Amino acid sequence: MIDYVPNAASGPRHAFYLSLQKRCLHLKGKNLTVQANIKWTDGLQFVAQPDNQPAMVIDSPENGSGAGPMAMLLMGVAGCTAIDVITILQKKRLNISRFEVNISGERAQEYPRRFTRIDIEYVVHGQSISTQAMEQAIKLSETKYCGAMASMNAEFSHSYRIVPT
Repeated sequence: MIDYVPNAASGPRHAFYLSLQKRCLHLKGKNLTVQANIKWTDGLQFVAQPDNQPAMVIDSPENGSGAGPMAMLLMGVAGCTAIDVITILQKKRLNISRFEVNISGERAQEYPRRFTRIDIEYVVHGQSISTQAMEQAIKLSETKYCGAMASMNAEFSHSYRIVPT
């Protein structure tokens, strides 16, 4: 992995670093709360809607009418890091024609059957894309920008509400 330490004489790299800094400063002081609503439909099927965005179906893997909760966790991690990496690569003005992320997770045998290992493969197609650019983009995503990855070891709290019918 490559450590990137900008300095005043680094030209385009310094501008790239400043654009990432602006991205972080833009979010400072804003309410970064994310909300979602999950409604039970039938069996083990639910309809989920995050922050007034498009709804999606969550179901058990056995029923298969939607992705299961654990698959959604993997997709969230993959989507988060994919957005980071492609943003960083595009800011480097690389000629990318296709980009995808493949992700798999191994789960523990015992409940709560959490993910014990997650493997991510980044696949980028294009011209003149250096290993250094890819390593740097992936490292920045994994160590600095991807909140989904960082949240896999998050502290959890709970509450409940009983609504009589």
